[in-house]
Amino acid sequence: MLERVFHLSQNQTDVKTEVTAGVATFMTMAYVLFVHPHILADAGMDFEGVLFATCVATAVATSIMAFGANYPFALAPGMGLNAYFAYTAVPWIATTFGIDQAWRVALGAIFISGCIFVVLTFSRIRVMIINAVPEAIKVGIAAGIGIFIAMMGLQKAGIVVRDDATMVTLGQLKTPQTLLALVGLLVTGIMLARRIKGAILFGILIVTLIAIPLGLVEVPQRFFKLPEFKATFLALDIPGALRIGLLNMIFVFLFIDLFDTMGTLVGIGERGGFMVRGQLPRANRALLADATGTIVGSMLGTSTVTTYIESAAGVSEGGRTGLTAVVTAILFLVCIVISPIALMIPSFATAPALIVIGSLMMAVVGKIRWQEPDEAIPAFVTMIAVPLTYSIANGLALGFIIYPLIKAFSGRWREVSLIVYILAGLFILRFAMLRF
Repeated sequence: MLERVFHLSQNQTDVKTEVTAGVATFMTMAYVLFVHPHILADAGMDFEGVLFATCVATAVATSIMAFGANYPFALAPGMGLNAYFAYTAVPWIATTFGIDQAWRVALGAIFISGCIFVVLTFSRIRVMIINAVPEAIKVGIAAGIGIFIAMMGLQKAGIVVRDDATMVTLGQLKTPQTLLALVGLLVTGIMLARRIKGAILFGILIVTLIAIPLGLVEVPQRFFKLPEFKATFLALDIPGALRIGLLNMIFVFLFIDLFDTMGTLVGIGERGGFMVRGQLPRANRALLADATGTIVGSMLGTSTVTTYIESAAGVSEGGRTGLTAVVTAILFLVCIVISPIALMIPSFATAPALIVIGSLMMAVVGKIRWQEPDEAIPAFVTMIAVPLTYSIANGLALGFIIYPLIKAFSGRWREVSLIVYILAGLFILRFAMLRF
């Protein structure tokens, strides 16, 4: 049956290799189980509900990738997108409209973006949009999200704190929590440098274990139980999202996931030898996985689902078919019952993971053509505006405005697609009409 479904021999692989690859992928991205619920909990969401939603949405989306596209790629709620959800979208809805439990409206916006994704996927418009948007904006927003996530980690660790005179300053490094966060950062960095699979996950667990005898972590009476998920299950407010007009927010969710998923698919596709004449076969089926996963995730109680670059770990272990993804999906389903363990993980233990993830996302800056001002300046403004304005949306908007303007007034207006000019006009209109 496995041969018939996944075509193992045709892809020059076997069951043992695929299972090993699936475990490797799971180990490298299992940190999501601890980091992601902590981030969404900052938006007022129930930790256990988010954990349940994360496990199920990951399993569903990854299974669709496995059976629909037969690729060894895993999906989960995206880092960066969850930061935008928790630290930009939800606070803005709450303060602007005075809505309690604003996260419900934000989930409604995610559901709508997922539905739009399905339409864009079936109509093949996603590929057309990706080809039209300049590389500088793609790279700038990815790097900006990396800095933003790292900033969240530094704050959670107490390494960086608020200062009225300089906005931010160095925190009290002598506090036990901050010292342990620094230890976690060092340990995680060493393990990553030594190519140890699951380094980020192990870093979180090591800091937590050290904190237990120090009295900084309370050990639960039992380690396994089914999490309470009613607080987030079907809690999304779709009418609310439509009523207050969150088109800008929906666009940001769409845009970031659009390029994040495609970039990951192409990158891993190149590494695994899946590309054919520069294109990924069955790409539309693969893209349907994150669209469906996003819809399911919003209904369960989690932010946008996207393809994970950590899938490269399984590919490196020899994973070539959807069987690898099935193994990863099963392991995430098993993790549904670990809510007591996840709840005992303190924020200073997950802070190093955020810093490390941010640093890994910065690898894309090498793609910026720094010697060409018309490319470098828009990319840099996009990148730096995200953390400094505390908004991914602002960084994205500024980049889209500056890029075509510099190109146009430097005599290179033909290098910019009509889509980018239209988006620039919409963003200018947005800044003129409201502040978000």
